[in-house]
Amino acid sequence: MKKLKIVLNGLLKENPSLVLVLGTCPTIAMSTSVTNGVGMGLAATFVLMGSNAVISLLRKAIPDKVRIPCYIVVISCFVTIVQMLCQAYFPDIYEALGIFLPLIVVNCIILGRAEMFANKNTVLDSLLDGVGMGLGFTLALFSMGTIREVLGSGSWAGIEFGIDNPVGIMTLAPGGFFVFACMIALVNKLNNGLTFRNIKKKKCGGNCGACMGCAAMEEGGDDK
Repeated sequence: MKKLKIVLNGLLKENPSLVLVLGTCPTIAMSTSVTNGVGMGLAATFVLMGSNAVISLLRKAIPDKVRIPCYIVVISCFVTIVQMLCQAYFPDIYEALGIFLPLIVVNCIILGRAEMFANKNTVLDSLLDGVGMGLGFTLALFSMGTIREVLGSGSWAGIEFGIDNPVGIMTLAPGGFFVFACMIALVNKLNNGLTFRNIKKKKCGGNCGACMGCAAMEEGGDDK
């Protein structure tokens, strides 16, 4: 049951994009379509799983003073693998993701889970956390991509609906922020206000731009 909870936490209660509000840049940029969103989400999931497992395995061997550089080296190895696989077998996805694919190396979601979870838990738990957080990130991108592509382009995953006057702004940054805000509000409502209650508890007042991501809401949230 505990293992299942670790996976499910990332889907709603601790969704990295919609609750922890990490990785906002790729969330807005890659949610213009379902295909781009799912591609980015799956790539990040693979990196999360691999880096979490390796960092957990090496957590006692990594000196505290250089742990962040060590995390980045491990993460960059998995990002390189993803880049090579996408370039070889999914060239369209590789071109669509562009610069955001190599930038997974410094994605706050990856670094945040490495620091807050993988560095303190077993390999299996860390792997499951990577699965849950990755699927939560993918679900957020899929949901936003669906809304933005249907309203902004009149299509879904490239399938045209024949809408004559789509709302083009939905495929642009303002539309992305609007949908993002609506999704955060919806998830916060489903979580009974957990998102903003946790932000109020932070001494920084929720100024996430000042750190690496608070690194991800203290484990357990209101359960503690």
